[in-house]
Amino acid sequence: MDNIEIRPMDWESVAQVAALEQICFASPWSLAALESELRNPLAVYFVALDRGEVAGYAGMHNICGEGHITNLAVSPALRRRGVARILLDAMIAFAREHELALLTLEVRASNAAAIALYGGCGFVQVGLRSGYYDTPREDALIMTLEFGDAQ
Repeated sequence: MDNIEIRPMDWESVAQVAALEQICFASPWSLAALESELRNPLAVYFVALDRGEVAGYAGMHNICGEGHITNLAVSPALRRRGVARILLDAMIAFAREHELALLTLEVRASNAAAIALYGGCGFVQVGLRSGYYDTPREDALIMTLEFGDAQ
């Protein structure tokens, strides 16, 4: 999508991100939780803007040289158009630029589209968290992208 702009999440975009959370997740993060991430020195969040509106976002925590992706969501109206890939590429670029050793995440075992996206970016399944998700109860695959010395 040529009209997508990636930028850090800020105070102007956080309310739209919270609204997107409500649409996309059974257990969404609250506006207050997302605002606290803006103050968290370990948090890195990007928004994908389509004509000035939040089309998606991704967030991670940078802890001791490792990145843990906490959230990745795209507006239902804009799914399957490459927005998630653009956001994931931004996370990977940040990780490489900051010389992180790896990126890791959890994904619902039934989320075939997300698993394919992560696999296409080099993530591999390294574990399983049994019963990790509520509403509905479901296992999570742990997927990791290691950078090693060849960044």
